[in-house]
Amino acid sequence: MNLGDLAEVDQAHRGQPVTGFALDHRKVAPGTVFGAFPGSTVNGEDYIAAAIANGAVAVVARRGARVDGVPHLSADKPRRLFAAMAAKFFAPSPEVTVAVTGTNGKTSTVELTRQLWRLAGHHAASIGTLGVTTADDQVSTGLTTPDVVTFLANMGGLAREGLTHVAFEASSHGLAQYRTEGLRVAAAAFTNLSRDHLDYHGDMESYFAAKLRLFSEVLDPAGVPVVWCEDDMTWSSRVIAAAHKRAQVPHTVGPAGDTIRLAGRTPSRLGQTLDLVVDGKTYRVELPLIGAYQAANALVAAGLVIATGGDVAGTLANLARVQPVRGRLERAVIAKSGAPVYVDYAHTPDGLRAAIEALRPHADGRLRLVFGAGGDRDTGKRPLMGAVAVDLADDVIVTDDNPRTEDPAAIRAAIMAAAPGATEIGDRRAAIAAAIRASGPGDVVLIAGKGHEQGQIVGDRVLPFDDVVVAREVAEQIAHEAAE
Repeated sequence: MNLGDLAEVDQAHRGQPVTGFALDHRKVAPGTVFGAFPGSTVNGEDYIAAAIANGAVAVVARRGARVDGVPHLSADKPRRLFAAMAAKFFAPSPEVTVAVTGTNGKTSTVELTRQLWRLAGHHAASIGTLGVTTADDQVSTGLTTPDVVTFLANMGGLAREGLTHVAFEASSHGLAQYRTEGLRVAAAAFTNLSRDHLDYHGDMESYFAAKLRLFSEVLDPAGVPVVWCEDDMTWSSRVIAAAHKRAQVPHTVGPAGDTIRLAGRTPSRLGQTLDLVVDGKTYRVELPLIGAYQAANALVAAGLVIATGGDVAGTLANLARVQPVRGRLERAVIAKSGAPVYVDYAHTPDGLRAAIEALRPHADGRLRLVFGAGGDRDTGKRPLMGAVAVDLADDVIVTDDNPRTEDPAAIRAAIMAAAPGATEIGDRRAAIAAAIRASGPGDVVLIAGKGHEQGQIVGDRVLPFDDVVVAREVAEQIAHEAAE
């Protein structure tokens, strides 16, 4: 492919062969188009000369940037221009692409969408916090929303492998930094909004504005918004208003939804029964997932599948066949006491509340909670999480999550200040062991915060640590001790 096929350039440069795209000057080789954009810690414009020296054939940057010797391509939003060019280079992409944004539920929703598509006979994938997941494989990308080059390269690779349907997570960081541009997004979902990432966005309005970009700019003009609707319509009503402004007809899902209305929900031992109303017709679904928020994720996923042509009856019937998502209310082990031990990614006040409330109907005895908070992130949510924990759980242990470069004791202290009666055990393995050891018949243990993660970030190191694996090891050790 030549540069002239991707952008408007002068005749002297139109025939330049393009071999790739890069945002890191160290990844530039002869024929690469380099994207030079200011970031939160590094300014790509500082490396334009180095990129050109490495063989860049063009640079996409803001109009005021200095570019010598190769075409300088720019626009009002140069990141979007870069994405549009890269999308042409990595084309074709999968035929049907949908996106999911929201504070909680993105990972589960894209993965459940993938499963529903697969059950309907499509070759499908999901991209997000768990990496790139297909029916045959899972590859980590390290970020909820990878950089736009990785994102588009992955999409092109999936298409070449024969995948036709892809659901991806659109994080607020990814949307603010134009990492999800360039493709035709046929449907986009909004799950919910609550406090998170204010260390980056500053306030809730800015946080919401980043997510709203998915509907106001990224979603195809002919696309379908899918919006979770319940009693509190504070944020969802604004997404619906944005859809109407673009003359789109949103599909609303939930207790207050018009497209898929959740008329009733009854918890069962290993899942829940959902009573649904669609186009005046009632459906009863036995969903093999625990908790109200898992029902919400599953119904939003069903909404995305139906919005992109899925059969209503078949899609709802397939909800009974979905599998739990890694680290999302995942039952890790049943302790010798008989108490089930669950692992969940909940790391916000609302996420923690939802996880506890999901498990409460299954606790005949005490609900025991182990959790912490990440370092170098929104500090204001720590006391809020502590308050939720002691308000809703029966026994609370505050431990370390991913302290990163912060003092772990200071993070725990911020939580403990709002969690009277909680126990503090800094070592996460010891905290998990204490909760399982204390459990009795009828109890439920919830280990929250890290979910699917397989490492604990301490300083600049990532130490091997998987909550599911540790819970199983600890439970086995306790059972062995009891047998001696």
